[in-house]
Amino acid sequence: MSAQNLLDTAIHDTFPKALLHNARTWPNDTAMREKEFGIWNAFTWADYLDRVKTLAVGMHALGVKRGDVVAILGKNRPESVWGEVAAHAIGALSMGIYHDSMNKEVAYLLNYTQATIVLAEDEEQVDKLLEIVDELPAIRNIVYFDPRGMRKYQDSRLTSVEDLRALAETTIAAQPGLFEEEVAKGKCDDVAILCTTSGTTSNPKLAMLQGGPFLRHAAAYLRADPKQAGDNYVSVLPLPWIMEQIYAVAQPLVCRNIVNFVEEPETMMDDMREIGPHFVLLAPRMWEGIAAEVRSKMMDSTKFKQAMFNLGMKLGMKALDAGKRSKLADWILFAALRDRIGFSFLRSAATGGAALGPDTFRFFLAMGVPLRQIYGQTELAGSYTVHREGDIDFDSVGVAFDDAEVRIDNPDHNGVGEIVARTDGMFTGYYKNPETSAADMLPGGWLKTGDAGYIKPENGHLVVIDRIKDLATTALGVRFSPQFIENKLKFSPFIAEAVILGDTKPYLSALICIRFSIVSKWAESKGISFTNYTNLSALPEVYALLKAEVEKVNETLPEPQRIRKFLLLYKELDADDGELTRTRKVRRGVINEKYGDIIDSIYADREMVPVDAVITFQDGTTTRVKTELKVVTLLPPPAQQMAAE
Repeated sequence: MSAQNLLDTAIHDTFPKALLHNARTWPNDTAMREKEFGIWNAFTWADYLDRVKTLAVGMHALGVKRGDVVAILGKNRPESVWGEVAAHAIGALSMGIYHDSMNKEVAYLLNYTQATIVLAEDEEQVDKLLEIVDELPAIRNIVYFDPRGMRKYQDSRLTSVEDLRALAETTIAAQPGLFEEEVAKGKCDDVAILCTTSGTTSNPKLAMLQGGPFLRHAAAYLRADPKQAGDNYVSVLPLPWIMEQIYAVAQPLVCRNIVNFVEEPETMMDDMREIGPHFVLLAPRMWEGIAAEVRSKMMDSTKFKQAMFNLGMKLGMKALDAGKRSKLADWILFAALRDRIGFSFLRSAATGGAALGPDTFRFFLAMGVPLRQIYGQTELAGSYTVHREGDIDFDSVGVAFDDAEVRIDNPDHNGVGEIVARTDGMFTGYYKNPETSAADMLPGGWLKTGDAGYIKPENGHLVVIDRIKDLATTALGVRFSPQFIENKLKFSPFIAEAVILGDTKPYLSALICIRFSIVSKWAESKGISFTNYTNLSALPEVYALLKAEVEKVNETLPEPQRIRKFLLLYKELDADDGELTRTRKVRRGVINEKYGDIIDSIYADREMVPVDAVITFQDGTTTRVKTELKVVTLLPPPAQQMAAE
């Protein structure tokens, strides 16, 4: 989309002003769709405005004031977007909370911000709130959108969206211009969004983001990676995440693309195929999952189909290395494969939130998926670098947008240092946390990212190595990036998560979680019986399978950085257990503490590690696990190896 076709963010400098402009200019154009009971329901820009107006006036009538915090708790639904823009319309700050957050996380955020009202999706989220409501003195109202199962509740703080609509209609009848007056009061530099940071080490911080700069940054993104009015986007990543705020909320206001909300996370791939999106944003774990699922299905195929798949991949990779596309590979494999996963119409696909391994990146590019790496931080309004069309570098995250600047501070002799950046969308600080805000900021509006990287002199691409605090050195002085090796491991269809150990230790080892959906299918095809995840991951056949996968990765690594031992964990890493962030980044401190005995056993040269642990499920139920984990030795420790030589 050319710059002149984008919203004029200098005039329409808040989210509600942008919505008013679009609804008045293109009232009957489709703004979003939602799949419910198998049917796609469309909402025009006029519908969008109507729902926002109702929620805004209703909340105003309930006593929500300018500067109050409106919390939004639920899955990706149109109502969540409407609620966010409605909050901005009356001068309130919106704060999205991940729908799968545990009670403790929800209580922390609501109390920290003193939110006065929560917009909750359904009975599940209302139950969560009512369990902790006595700990939330600031909460006056809980508005719920889905009435199913709600008749049994009598709490005076509960209000249905239908009752809120009735209250809004009464208020509008008495004050017809109230909504427009409130929207007009909004200023470009008003803080509009409180966005949680990833919180890899502690409770998340809340970045304060202004509406006008956020829209300007969204426009800069669209100049770097254009989208058109009417293009389809499928929203699957959590709305509280900064990049989904860009893709599902801000960009549609700027370029009028259509946002599609899937029925359930489990129906994502089927729903995506029905829509045939023009662009998608998926987290690395989702790209890894799709790649793993493709290769898994090939295991069940006929010998002929497997041969065609292998031939197509070989031709595709060869053409990719030559900077071309293989028409033959497209004909025998890739065209049908893209259609099967709903990617036939893609013009742009992005991955962000964590690093994507080069192997997975190459896999999709060979398939003809126009995948781009993006990089950014919540504090800088999300991504500010991207690969441009025809300028892909597998090791990099692309080049900066035209509203962003990137530099490397304190570089070493290889040019590697801390990545420092600034954008038009720069946050104004952390909510109620001026000390940390000052510590992360540099003169001139620059932000210290905490990431190590360098800029390639030959093409200006930014290369991100790892978090500075995560870069590790063995006891023998070998420097390595755990994330880089973990991404190589996760290219295997059988590996869901991996944690590389070795900092201050004599050598590298790994904790590995199997990808249960695929390993279980593999086991069934081999006639191997099992009962659950723990039982399956302990089977000798599975250990042999994973040993071969780790050895493949070792062959691609320098000898000092090779994995010498590994074991398969008895459970998946889980955000509910604090082991991952909500965007699936590993919390290494938690891993080191929680699995400290297991890690110590690996480096104590034990062959078996006894485990007696309690696993807590999302519904609060628990189960006790008693098992033994086998430590697999792939290579002798470095000192032993040198002595043998």
